[in-house]
Amino acid sequence: MGLDFLFLYEHIVREFENDALIMAELERRGYSVALHQLMDRKKLKYYFWKKPKVIVPSAMYDNETLNSFVYNNVGKLDKVVNLHWEQVLSREQEEREFYSFTENARKCTHICWGEKAKERIVRKGVPENNAVVTGAVQLDFLYPMFDGYFKSRDELAAEFSLDTSKRWLCYVSSFSCAFMDDKEVEELNAMTDLDFAGFKAVGARSMEVTLEWFDRLLSEPGYQDAELIYRPHPCEWQSPPLAEMKKKHKNFHVISDYSVKQWVKCSNTILTWMSTSIAEIYFAKKSCVVVRPEPLFDDYDPVTFAGVNAADSYEKLKTALDTSETPFPIDEGELKSHYDVDYDYPAYMRICDLLEWTIKNPPRDYPFSEGYTPRFNLLKFVALFVFKALNTLCVDPNWFFFLGKKTAADVKRYMGYYSKARLSRGQVRKKINELRGYIDKADIQKREIK
Repeated sequence: MGLDFLFLYEHIVREFENDALIMAELERRGYSVALHQLMDRKKLKYYFWKKPKVIVPSAMYDNETLNSFVYNNVGKLDKVVNLHWEQVLSREQEEREFYSFTENARKCTHICWGEKAKERIVRKGVPENNAVVTGAVQLDFLYPMFDGYFKSRDELAAEFSLDTSKRWLCYVSSFSCAFMDDKEVEELNAMTDLDFAGFKAVGARSMEVTLEWFDRLLSEPGYQDAELIYRPHPCEWQSPPLAEMKKKHKNFHVISDYSVKQWVKCSNTILTWMSTSIAEIYFAKKSCVVVRPEPLFDDYDPVTFAGVNAADSYEKLKTALDTSETPFPIDEGELKSHYDVDYDYPAYMRICDLLEWTIKNPPRDYPFSEGYTPRFNLLKFVALFVFKALNTLCVDPNWFFFLGKKTAADVKRYMGYYSKARLSRGQVRKKINELRGYIDKADIQKREIK
């Protein structure tokens, strides 16, 4: 028996609960679904007896992505719906073809959170019929129908040794490149035609100064009892400065568990550098401070942060935190123009409508046509199988020292990434069942699918 929809995810905290919400609604409509991590071993069943009718990847940029995400996971398949998790970009990124899709990736169907994203990718060459505005599913969790879904402050306090009687400050980090090695930065530069070396440099400097400010803040009489929760970016791990801060301040916590929304809901004030999760902060009606030790150029700054009122000194940071009510730091109109919000018909319903239309009708377009030649990556197929086996057997990556320091470091990095991004079938099923309860209770009736 074949599979209806196969979802591909990269980062748990960014994507899992969003994917699970869409999958839960699809199951309610009678369809079969599965979730697969991009770094997990390739599964022959998805090429043959459980080949999906529709594949739903986390991203789709060019022929290389088409080859890696689609062909090397399921073979040829023209029904590709891109969840398109990177939509709020910098001015420089908006001008690069990579982020607005090139080659046969343009022939896939692309989900857009609002008209701004649709206008951008259509202007860059995506056929208008292939760009569909659905709203942003991550914002659905802030709707009244999900009251009670997130853990309470008491539950988080018990799990992470936090004090509910104290003020919670949550810093949402975007220092994704600060500790990347030169090889990783060069790969990003080549792939996107952008200066990630410069982004890494400004990120490293900003992170260093931000932590200095936090060190100073947590030594102030009014903040020695506050809980400062540092939520790292999914690509940010093995960071020595964070380990030092944890040692120095018992009320400084580095917690990567759960989504940004979970910590936004339970914290008193949210701080960030340039995280696009500022949308969740805004729609959750939370106090927010943008912390910027130095300015960000348009090359790196998300367009929604244009004209941001940032705390660019320790004194301004302290003043902002001491003030009970401060204006939201970015232009609300600009932010809302990037998100199509319909409180009567959430984004997960609109996305499921699109997926249901896709499975019932001929493809909108044909990515596996002229302009793209499929290429099976045997080396990656074998490597991912080996990494999965090593992870399952709990093999210490340091044992690979005999292959050379560089190779051993690469093995350790990939195994670390895989172990952080891995979900068991039981975890996936539990989350779908949990969300199904909220969906069934809301009982939103689907609209006519056009």
